[in-house]
Amino acid sequence: MASPQESQRKTQSVRDTRRGATQRNSGRQGMFIRLDPDTKQRAEYWADKRGFSSLNEYVAEAVAEKIQRENHDYDLPTLEIARLNELVDQTAALARNTANLERVVTTGFDSLIGLTRGDNYLLDDEGGELV
Repeated sequence: MASPQESQRKTQSVRDTRRGATQRNSGRQGMFIRLDPDTKQRAEYWADKRGFSSLNEYVAEAVAEKIQRENHDYDLPTLEIARLNELVDQTAALARNTANLERVVTTGFDSLIGLTRGDNYLLDDEGGELV
């Protein structure tokens, strides 16, 4: 009786001979997927629209793209980059406004504290002359 590995090798070799030389020379391995009819129809539409030679080529490209996305190895589209730069600029402007508001409030409280102590440059005696 053959072991499971041997029967799998035999099955694999039969599958390889059915696929022909083009499959072996491409360096790719076959895979079987099941899609619901609606998803398959949409995939066929996009494969045709993007100019892929077959649905299999489109699915192979989609899997490779998904793996890149999972590895965080992808380019951001221009619109997303622009929005991200806008958010960075808005955050920097908010930080500047907060710092200015802090400075105004601190100066205002210093002035109020000075008035309650009686320190006021407007109450100082002048020498009678305008400067």
